[in-house]
Amino acid sequence: MELDLKRPLLFFDIESTGLNIPSDSIIELSFVKALPGESTPQVKTWRIKPWDYDSRSQKHISEEASKVNGITDDMLSGCPRFIEVAPEIVEWLRGSDLAGFNASKFDLPLLAEELERVRAYCNKRISAYNTPETSREKARKMLADIDIDLHEPILVDVQNIYHAMEPRNLRAAYRFYCGGKDFERAHSAEADTMATYEVLKSQLDFYKEPAPYREQVLKNDVKALSSFVGKKYVDFSGHLIYDDSGINDYAHVLINFGKHKGKYARDIYNSEPSYFAWIEQGSFALDTKAQFDRIRKETEAEKRGPASAEALRNLRDKFSGGKLF
Repeated sequence: MELDLKRPLLFFDIESTGLNIPSDSIIELSFVKALPGESTPQVKTWRIKPWDYDSRSQKHISEEASKVNGITDDMLSGCPRFIEVAPEIVEWLRGSDLAGFNASKFDLPLLAEELERVRAYCNKRISAYNTPETSREKARKMLADIDIDLHEPILVDVQNIYHAMEPRNLRAAYRFYCGGKDFERAHSAEADTMATYEVLKSQLDFYKEPAPYREQVLKNDVKALSSFVGKKYVDFSGHLIYDDSGINDYAHVLINFGKHKGKYARDIYNSEPSYFAWIEQGSFALDTKAQFDRIRKETEAEKRGPASAEALRNLRDKFSGGKLF
């Protein structure tokens, strides 16, 4: 069915250096603009060199992002920076509503962030006392060219429609895998638990052979099934995760939120111990605080080096003498 449009509807998708909107950047941007009364959309794609305006250097694409999008740093060295194509991008955006898949949570916020970075750079150039007047004029023109409010367009998020129309909850899973019927007493703990047990057994039958659209099969092995959890959380809230090394010790723990997202917790403790104090005093789960404290203690122990034989004997005597049984 063709779209019934009153205004152009601009579908867009972004590939980026990573998933942290405040610090990551766009490396590829594609627009597909559907126009009222026309069956063939307009298409435009940019490859973009991710740019750090403060250090005036190209940003690095994370290994995780490169594995997904297939783009590496060297592939972008000759591409324009976002600031150089921003006026053209905004011209495509003007007068259009927007659509994307997961666009409301990632693509649109990152696109808006890139435009704000250009505005900040231009305002900085205008206000600096030593900026040549010709550069000030260029900055003023850039601000005029990218003058757009991305909060105004209507946004259609196709992923949200998918999740609303095809809910991914236990009841829907039971209907899909277990014969198209509902189970009784849904949302009672025992019924939900029994349904989960039945769904997993049915999934093993459903995915035991590859399909044309899906080569992956489910192996009837608990460790293999656990791999679908994704990133392995260190704390139950997911504020700390292990890196991709497969080594689950404190030296391989990454912070998974906020300004230090993607950085090793041990490195942050060494460079900014007050951050750990902030965690301890903050409104975080006790388990999260305990895991940060464990990393702090492990890092301190690493600094001190291995304990002497005498110190180990003293510890043994101290704790063995106080046993209750």
